[in-house]
Amino acid sequence: MKKTFTLSGQIVDVVAGKIFPGKVEVTDGKITSVTPCEVLENQFIIPGLIDAHVHIESSMLVPAEFARLAVVHGTTATVSDPHEIANVLGLEGVDFMINNGKLSPFKFHFGAPSCVPATGFESSGAVIDSAQIDQLLKRDDIFYLSEMMNFPGVIFGDEEVHKKLDSAEKYNKPVDGHAPGLDSENIKKYAAAGITTDHECTSLAEAIDKIDSGMHILIREGSAARNFDALVQLLATHPEKVMFCSDDKHPDDLVAGHINLLVKRAIQAGFKPMDVLRACTLNPVRHYKLPCGLLQPGDPADIVLIDNLNAFTILRTYINGELVAAERKSLLPTNKYEAPNRFLAPIFNISDLEVHAGKGKLKVIQAFDGDLVTEKILTNPVLSEGNVVNDIKNDILKITVINRYQPAKPAIAFIRGFGLQRGAMASTVAHDSHNIICIGTNDADMVSVINSLVESKGGIAVTDGHNLDILPLPVAGLMADIDGYLAADKYEQINKKAIALGGSLKAPFMTLSFMALLVIPELKLSDKGLFDGIKFSFTELFEN
Repeated sequence: MKKTFTLSGQIVDVVAGKIFPGKVEVTDGKITSVTPCEVLENQFIIPGLIDAHVHIESSMLVPAEFARLAVVHGTTATVSDPHEIANVLGLEGVDFMINNGKLSPFKFHFGAPSCVPATGFESSGAVIDSAQIDQLLKRDDIFYLSEMMNFPGVIFGDEEVHKKLDSAEKYNKPVDGHAPGLDSENIKKYAAAGITTDHECTSLAEAIDKIDSGMHILIREGSAARNFDALVQLLATHPEKVMFCSDDKHPDDLVAGHINLLVKRAIQAGFKPMDVLRACTLNPVRHYKLPCGLLQPGDPADIVLIDNLNAFTILRTYINGELVAAERKSLLPTNKYEAPNRFLAPIFNISDLEVHAGKGKLKVIQAFDGDLVTEKILTNPVLSEGNVVNDIKNDILKITVINRYQPAKPAIAFIRGFGLQRGAMASTVAHDSHNIICIGTNDADMVSVINSLVESKGGIAVTDGHNLDILPLPVAGLMADIDGYLAADKYEQINKKAIALGGSLKAPFMTLSFMALLVIPELKLSDKGLFDGIKFSFTELFEN
């Protein structure tokens, strides 16, 4: 027996670019007709919202749990890069994400991770080469080549990189970019290689330069990196070239909102509602060739009901005609699944974190709130018995990254910008290879949180020197295996405890996770040592 229902209200037709009163008829998950008529219900009918670039793993939730939280905010689909789990588990991780996503009606569109490992300067749990990329891109459940972070390899003709790009061209699938701060000449080379998007722009000038070279710009607003205010003007000048994305979204932020928040901000800032909504519906559907509905006859019934375009309150969400959220509550169930992982780090001792003094100034990583880019500063080290120690007064704290895939000595450096006055915090979410990363005010507390992660085979942990709290992440050391709302509550508690240590960062764990991201300059730390992201080489801890 056919299942049919009708919705009426102000229909937002993003394809035709018009809004009109009418009704939408749905039969067996498909839109059978869209008919102008007198409005019967005081609501607006829009297509489901799409996050054009997100790492599901950064929510610390498996895909099916991510979906449970996202549908409440009107999100019905994502363009998802499984890069994080691929760096831990390789193809096994990609398949886990796809299969777990199938437990939900939510529309995940996964890509083939292009940079596993992200660089040759860190230890990852897996390698995905060009031959494996070719096999992935051949698949119908792989929609694109994920962000090409190795922009030097693109520009300077690295053979392995270009084999991956050639495969994307062969299978007619788009290529996502990741190229912060390139000059105009290199942007042209990067785009000419087939790169079609970028989500790393921090200025309007950079974004327009990339648009002029043929790229689409993804306006990002995540838990750490936020570029909405800098780039939103593109909606007025280049609306057809813009999409919205979150990139990395921690679970507590996902509970608060998703792409709907960007839509609301943009409309209330005075941008045309049609341009705003196209940025998270029509534009990603056309660019990535997504099988998502756009309120056209014959489309899947991916529909969101809102009160009006200004308040933009989500009333109900449908995916393929199935009601998945109503009255701000998710109607999707929690599912059971196996939790794959790879974790072989041993227990550590305080002596493992000693840093012997060198000659000259100490190089220090300068971190900033809401930014992935760091700077290098030089300072006189504080010494104790021949070792470099924390300078809490001046916010110079020890940071370490430890290989979690095999026993190895910790890599240690110093960082400013976290502001901790006591305790320590650690995580196995450390982009891009997801080794153990830890920052602290003393070695004893650092070892305490590190070993808690070793024992739980992944997680985030914080101690104030007396009490230790942890959110275990047993799925690849990246994701929780519990109800998404419970995970979000626990993360929020731990994040607040980290902030209470004296820091000023809004999302200290998110910022910490990017301090090992070598492809974003200037100074970062991998498990193999301190890394200069401008020279793209290792550098010494001391400078004469």
